[in-house]
Amino acid sequence: MSISTFEIYVDCGFSKLRASAFHKTNLKKTPHVESEFLFDHTEISTEVQKIITFLEKNTDEYIDKINLMIDSPKMLSIGISVSKKIDGLQLKQDDIQFLVQEAKQQILKYYKNQNIIHIVINNYKINNIDYDYLPLNTKCNLIALDILFICLPDEIIKYYRNIFYKFDISVSQIICSSYAKVKTYEKNFLPYENVTFINVGYNETSIITYSNNKIICLNVLPIGGNHITNDISKLLKIDLKQAENIKINFNKKESYLIDKGLSHKFLQQIIFARAEEIIKMCTQSIKLSSLITNSSKVVFMGEGSKILDNQCKDKISSSHDAYFLEEKTEDICRAGFTLGMDLNRDEVMVMPKKLKKQGFFEKFFHFFN
Repeated sequence: MSISTFEIYVDCGFSKLRASAFHKTNLKKTPHVESEFLFDHTEISTEVQKIITFLEKNTDEYIDKINLMIDSPKMLSIGISVSKKIDGLQLKQDDIQFLVQEAKQQILKYYKNQNIIHIVINNYKINNIDYDYLPLNTKCNLIALDILFICLPDEIIKYYRNIFYKFDISVSQIICSSYAKVKTYEKNFLPYENVTFINVGYNETSIITYSNNKIICLNVLPIGGNHITNDISKLLKIDLKQAENIKINFNKKESYLIDKGLSHKFLQQIIFARAEEIIKMCTQSIKLSSLITNSSKVVFMGEGSKILDNQCKDKISSSHDAYFLEEKTEDICRAGFTLGMDLNRDEVMVMPKKLKKQGFFEKFFHFFN
């Protein structure tokens, strides 16, 4: 069996699939592709087949495994703190592995139907002193970790795995799309101490707040761009496909609306009634993070954010600087690739179950310095 020279990343958005093949030694050689708009998932297998065929043709390789990127309104973030007495011994990585494993078992015990996707260590407290890194070989009496678990329901993981299994493709690792994008994009906003990323998707809006390069809050709202489409469909009494086309063209082609005999003003009322609701819910979430400072910035991204015109900036508290981020297919998949291939030092990677035989802790975790 030949060794693949490409890493395949597929972002499975609810309304659209995006994929990129990253060459392991030449990143300039990266074909990108995206599917047709999915109004429901009855055609998802057909779109997956088209994407795989395109990538195989453009990489000249048979694809038998991919890295899967997913977001969901059912995504869950769980914060937990664990501690351990060491009695003056030198701190070792084994101590961290023990605590992470203990925290993981608590999550699995109380959230039995959840699949842990990301494990992020936000803080190391050693002898009551906070560190944003692990000072190994330090004499320690007591160590405590603040850990954030990002989870997806087992049913969602199984659903997407089964789709790719139909084409004899296995899933190497699973990544939360919004988290991957934030980890990549936040480097562009380093002058700000606090940055909140609002990723407006089809059925969900994720809100991730960073403070001093640490993720401190992740909330998911069960509302997104599809709710605006549904509003247009119901009020204009048209099907969802027509409503989506009208929404997409709202800010682009006023002539399109005129040709359809539609009132721009009436559509604006429909769209911004729901947009204001989304903005209001996001603002409340930001306030809950207690990060209302002059140095904070709000970054809108995702397909659904395109309809949130710049007028929406006024709906955000005046203490925030709002910014709308343009994304392309390659940007989204590259974010997954960047996270998957070069994890930050605070993240513990959840390893696939089918690996060569390793030590007890290595079966579950691999630490990156």
